[in-house]
Amino acid sequence: MENTEKLLPREKLLRLGVHSLDNVELLALILGSGTKGKSVFEVSREIVAQLSHKGSLPTLKELLRIGGLGKVKAMQVLACLELSSRYMLGDESVTVNDPRSLVARLSFLKFAMQEYFVLVSLDSANAIINVHEITVGLVNQTPVHPREAFAPAIADHAVAAIFVHNHPSGCCEPSPEDYAITRVLCAVGKVVQIPVLDHIIVGKRGYFSICRAHPEVFESNLPQTV
Repeated sequence: MENTEKLLPREKLLRLGVHSLDNVELLALILGSGTKGKSVFEVSREIVAQLSHKGSLPTLKELLRIGGLGKVKAMQVLACLELSSRYMLGDESVTVNDPRSLVARLSFLKFAMQEYFVLVSLDSANAIINVHEITVGLVNQTPVHPREAFAPAIADHAVAAIFVHNHPSGCCEPSPEDYAITRVLCAVGKVVQIPVLDHIIVGKRGYFSICRAHPEVFESNLPQTV
C-alpha cells in the first residue's frame, strides 16, 4: 500500500482528490512556496492556527503579522476565503444528502459573533431552493417565531425545511431551549405540510445534528395524507 503521507499536496490532490488534503496542505497548495527562513508548511500552519482561534475571518493586517507571509500571498489567502464564502452562499443547486453537505454551504456561521437562525428550503429532490436568514440575535441567543421561520419556506413553495443556527461560544451541544424550539418547529411543519428534516447547530469546531442524535423528535412531524 502506498504511503500517502510522503506525497506533496499537488501529488496528493491528483491521486486522491481535493478532499484528501488537510487544511495545512490546502493552504500550502494555494501559497505555492515559503521563504528562505520558513517553509510553506510552517507558514500554512500559522495561518491555520490563526483561523482556528479567531471568532471571525482575519484581516489583511492580521495576516501580515505572520512571518514569511508577504502582502501578495496574504491577499491570495483572503481572496480564496472570500471566494469560498461567496460560492457556498451562491445560487448553484446543491442537494442535501447529509448534515455535512449542508454545513459546508453554511460555513460562514462558524465565524459569526452573534447567533444566527437560518432556514434552508428544499424541493422534492432535497435540493436547496434558498437559504434564508430568519433572525440575528445577541452573543448567546436569538429569538425565533414559527410564523417568521416558515414564511420564506411557504413563499419558496418548499417541500421540506432544515433549520440551522450557530453557537458563538463554540459549543455545539443543544440547549434545552434548542430542543424545545425544534419540537415546536416540527409541529408547525406538520400543520403547514413542510416537514422539518433536521435542526443543525454549528460551532467553531464542528456541528451537531439533532435529527441524527434524536431522530424520534422528527419521526412524527411528517404531514398526514388522506
